[in-house]
Amino acid sequence: MTLNIALLVLLSAALHPIWNALIKRDARPEGAFIGLIVMLIVISGSHALIAGYDLFSVRRVWTMLILSCIGQILYGYTLIATLKRGDLSAYYPIIRSSPLFIVIVGFFLLGETYSWPLLTGVACVLMGAFLLQYRRGLRLLDDPKTLMLSVLAMSGVGVYSIADAKIMQEIEPPVLFFWVETLCLPSYILIYRFFGHSPLGMAALFAWTRQPAKFFGIGAICYLSYILILMAYAQGGDVAAVTSVRQASIPISVLIGGLWLKELGMAQRL
Repeated sequence: MTLNIALLVLLSAALHPIWNALIKRDARPEGAFIGLIVMLIVISGSHALIAGYDLFSVRRVWTMLILSCIGQILYGYTLIATLKRGDLSAYYPIIRSSPLFIVIVGFFLLGETYSWPLLTGVACVLMGAFLLQYRRGLRLLDDPKTLMLSVLAMSGVGVYSIADAKIMQEIEPPVLFFWVETLCLPSYILIYRFFGHSPLGMAALFAWTRQPAKFFGIGAICYLSYILILMAYAQGGDVAAVTSVRQASIPISVLIGGLWLKELGMAQRL
């Protein structure tokens, strides 16, 4: 991994837990997430048009696009469910453990090979992530549903990361972003409206429209975080290595959880 790619990933890692925390703090996380998706469509579409990118170039990668959407929907739904049920600093490390999923799928299904230094680095990062979320008396198996949701969210990250890394060899990042969010938005609305843990009315799902500037800001943070990762893939970053370095977001999530969201156990985790 080149220094340039590593810097892109580290900057993304610093931004990622910020928008997660902003969504968690909202009284209606599902509605806040819908607002985030709408703003991402606006921002990415505007970026693509201003830069002169062909939005229809996505036709070259439509199968991978569908796979990316499946991963995003799985991630989006289970992320919000996890944030509603558990501490950000406890379950965020599990959600961000996608390098394990990526290495397993890459080796057994995609025929990828990984060097021992890379595998050792991934193992160290994942071990650190789980030790960091541990605190005395915390037993994740006591809440198996939240644990399962966080693992599913992690799997969703792995699926769309693999797909996005391949797509980025063909099209520009804003084009991918625009189509993924546009295609996922109806699914999110249907899931939260009819199939969520506590189904919400349309008024609750669109309450964010009363604070458009706030959600534009959240969308801008989220967009920049993800666009940096897509740029890293476009420059040839290995998906397992990129997602591992991105784990730098985990200690930042612990600081945010403790200092901002007033979650317990920050000192022990650090």
